[in-house]
Amino acid sequence: MKEIVCKLLVIGAGPGGYICAIRAGQLGVDTVIVEMTKAGGTCLNVGCIPSKALIHAAEEFDKVRHMASHNALGITVEAPKLDLAQTIRWKDGIVGRLNSGVLGLLRKAKVKIVHGRARFRDGKTVEVETETGTQVIRAETVVIATGSEPVALPSLPFGGAVLSSTEALSLASVPKTLAVVGGGYIGLELGTAFAKMGAQVTVVEAMAQILPQYDADLVKPVAKRLNDLGVRVMTGAKAKGYAGEALEIETSSGKGERIAADKVLVTVGRKPRTEGWGLEELDLDRVGRFIRIDERCRTSMRGVYAIGDVTGEPMLAHRAMAQGEMVAEIVAGRKRTWDKRAIPAVCFTDPEIVTAGLSPDEARAQGYEVRVGLFPFNANGRAMTTQSEDGFVRAVARADTNLVLGLQAVGAGVSELSSSFSLALEMGARLEDIAGTIHAHPTRSEGLQEAALKALGHALHI
Repeated sequence: MKEIVCKLLVIGAGPGGYICAIRAGQLGVDTVIVEMTKAGGTCLNVGCIPSKALIHAAEEFDKVRHMASHNALGITVEAPKLDLAQTIRWKDGIVGRLNSGVLGLLRKAKVKIVHGRARFRDGKTVEVETETGTQVIRAETVVIATGSEPVALPSLPFGGAVLSSTEALSLASVPKTLAVVGGGYIGLELGTAFAKMGAQVTVVEAMAQILPQYDADLVKPVAKRLNDLGVRVMTGAKAKGYAGEALEIETSSGKGERIAADKVLVTVGRKPRTEGWGLEELDLDRVGRFIRIDERCRTSMRGVYAIGDVTGEPMLAHRAMAQGEMVAEIVAGRKRTWDKRAIPAVCFTDPEIVTAGLSPDEARAQGYEVRVGLFPFNANGRAMTTQSEDGFVRAVARADTNLVLGLQAVGAGVSELSSSFSLALEMGARLEDIAGTIHAHPTRSEGLQEAALKALGHALHI
């Protein structure tokens, strides 16, 4: 097979990789991208997109189910039924459309797409095992965008009834009982969805709090909703194994217990995908399991860049995309460096959580004296009219200058506030800037303005 020579080679067509390739192609860089499965990576195929589709279907089913009995809205329907197999087909249709869209965008940018498993010979050369044989590709510059994969527990290897998030997104029926090992955002997003679809769900978390990356105030509304859904949450507990359709755990008091579970969903984290593509052929510095990069995503080898999950936390698609775009412009000769003030993070639980920048405790730990303003959604008209009053918006700012250091929210639909939060931080907004900006009424976004006003000492609606 004829050797391919190009200026830029991207390994992996996930969010970071395909954005890098598209932007490079737009800038006239001769670009090749290699993907061993489907374009879009984990996020599009077995992560962000399919999980949000399942969460939406579960939310709609739960709403209709509650309308089968007396409710405040006065809407009455027959008891609904859920055909999960049809829901999965609908979800797969969305994934297919987006997958085709990514391929179309790559072709539009004149990026050559090679399907197969890449393996490095050296820092400039890879071999790709394709359906038609081995393809050799030589490039001036290489971008490693191999992503991440679920972490398995030694006592709970994936297979059979023990699922990773990938298998959980393709179940043909709702399990009667589901044990979720790991109370982070992936486990709680999917656990909540299956609880709404009728499963009896138990969450087992080794830490003292579910969603341990968030502060307790943000987590409380989520914990309350889990309790309302009948989800049993066991913190300080450790999973020991699975046998006889039961998860064996050690409780926080050290006692053994068996939890009935038709299926066990293990969501204890993700690890960089560093095996199977010849990393050992490259002399790359590492930070633990991750590839070390600088402020331009350069590795320790000249002409080799790395982006996305393989470079460490936060493992977020939008971080990878921003890195990919930056690297493409650097390769094209533009001067770029990573100078982002904040990367928003969203937890699509019920209610949702969104954060950007520093929490009050994080800001104080960095030596800042802070002003904190909190506005509850139970004082927001739009929240009342949508029957979703739990949660709040919170603003954190320097006490001396009112420079906004962080913004957080928990509540229904607050993921859509993420761009406002990021924009405020990137533009160096002060509390006065947010408070002085007219926010449309009635909307949840008014909570952001009110939180800023509260921090300034003169909130209007509380």
